[in-house]
Amino acid sequence: MNKELAFGDYLVFVIYFIIISTYGYWIYKKKKKGGSSDTKNFFLAEGSLTWWAIGASIIASNISAEQFIGMSGDGFFAGIAVSVYEWLGAVALVIVAIFFMPVYIKNKIYTMPQFLTTRYNGTVALIMSVFWLFLYVFVNLTAILYLGALAINGLLGGEYFHLVMVALAVFAVLITLGGMKVIGYTDVIQVAVLIIGGLATTYMALTYASEKFGLGSSAIAGFKVLLQQAPDHFHLMFSKPATGATQEYVNKYLILPGFGMYIAGQWISNLNYWGCNQYITQRALGADLQTARTGILFAGFLKILMPVIVMLPGIVAYVLYQNGYLPQLEGGHKDGAYSAILGLLPAGLKGLAVAALTAAIVASLAGKANSISTIFTLDVYKKYLRTGASEKQLVWAGRLTIVTAMLIAVLFTWNDMLGISGAGGYTFVQKYSSFISPGVFATFLLGMFWKRTSGAAAVAGIICGFLLSLFFNQFAVNIFGDETWLYSAFRNAQGVFEIPFFISLGWSFAITVLVMVAISLAGPAVSTKAFTIDKEMFRLKPSSVILAVTILLLLSAIYVRFW
Repeated sequence: MNKELAFGDYLVFVIYFIIISTYGYWIYKKKKKGGSSDTKNFFLAEGSLTWWAIGASIIASNISAEQFIGMSGDGFFAGIAVSVYEWLGAVALVIVAIFFMPVYIKNKIYTMPQFLTTRYNGTVALIMSVFWLFLYVFVNLTAILYLGALAINGLLGGEYFHLVMVALAVFAVLITLGGMKVIGYTDVIQVAVLIIGGLATTYMALTYASEKFGLGSSAIAGFKVLLQQAPDHFHLMFSKPATGATQEYVNKYLILPGFGMYIAGQWISNLNYWGCNQYITQRALGADLQTARTGILFAGFLKILMPVIVMLPGIVAYVLYQNGYLPQLEGGHKDGAYSAILGLLPAGLKGLAVAALTAAIVASLAGKANSISTIFTLDVYKKYLRTGASEKQLVWAGRLTIVTAMLIAVLFTWNDMLGISGAGGYTFVQKYSSFISPGVFATFLLGMFWKRTSGAAAVAGIICGFLLSLFFNQFAVNIFGDETWLYSAFRNAQGVFEIPFFISLGWSFAITVLVMVAISLAGPAVSTKAFTIDKEMFRLKPSSVILAVTILLLLSAIYVRFW
């Protein structure tokens, strides 16, 4: 039937599918006995997730095709520098666990639009609900489906792209329809498969590299080969391109603009994603503070490991390709790097790697679809479309939303209508997410920690952040030129001047904050909807301190080695 997978691969994959399906159905039936029509049960698992389930679910939902395929592709192209997304993400999770979660949990926040309604007003929440729904459906779901189908299709001989896409969508919908508890607990298995399969793939890839360079079957020797053959791929920073820099180097700088992205852009992107994102916070919002904190810190610890799984195979592919061992990548796109590595694996292990990739894709699709369903049902449908809806009607509305969102994503991904392949999967997601990050993060940050922030300032901030992102990304160079004191623009692969989007993100955020502060200063000294903050909210138990310090020490060691 296909040219790549053997019987053993199918067997491993079928076992994975049976385990996930059976366990998910068991969780669903167990949950149903307690009243599956309850909205908190369906959308939030009603606080029943343990800390390890919260942490595993966060990682399983975060690590998807955009990481396996997109980040591996950027590892092939730019090297270890792309790991900044993961490693600063771990620091962001520490910050979210310590400072953000106490505010959410003390104020009984269950959705991000609810936070905006409670702290500001319904108008702010409605605007952001629309932004989030469009982002989740047209950027996240589409990218996950496209990249996932691209990778798995490559192992099936390249003739089943649309069939694979539909199969992934259906599998994810079946899990999502069971509710958040089913997603959360099946994610524990998904993340175990993801880590085991991912590490096995990386180990075998490094061993293969070692063998090809005559050093025997040793993963450690294979890693040393990468350091020797691609030293330029093992630097965490890109300096500003000098005159005469190659187009390839400029392209790397455009997606990872050196020290500039560490000043603001990466922090805004990460803190917005991990702290103000329904897709992520939903796992912890139903739990008590200590459980939520421990789960998020556990996720931060796992996050440090992720570049080994999703980035390092890309560097292996680069070294092998440069030395003529991956001719199938000739003239191909960087997003084919991970599929090329999977093609090197022996029977059985290849099936495990495909299961790991599928686990990542399905878990992310399910988590994203559940968040879409939660926001639309609780913050749009219940409030504006059918205010008197019963619990059962809300759950069914949520299920219909899941199916509709997935159908739309499949439709727009069918012929890559959004141009995901052109941008590169990971860059596509990060770039278009950055259009709403400045306004969202500014609104959340000031809303949590500055009592004077007003509802009018929040509305202005959300709109201003979006318009500024649009301005810096699309119009600034044409108006002000390619070199100003605010930014330096460079010609991209198409020959068009472009500002690195992390620099655009930083300036959009800074200006948005100034606008919000100015508007708020014109209002009352303390907003009537301001949250009450006290120091006790942020007090940590010894176990949390140990976890947080361990994460920061490990990251410090990595940065000292590869800076």
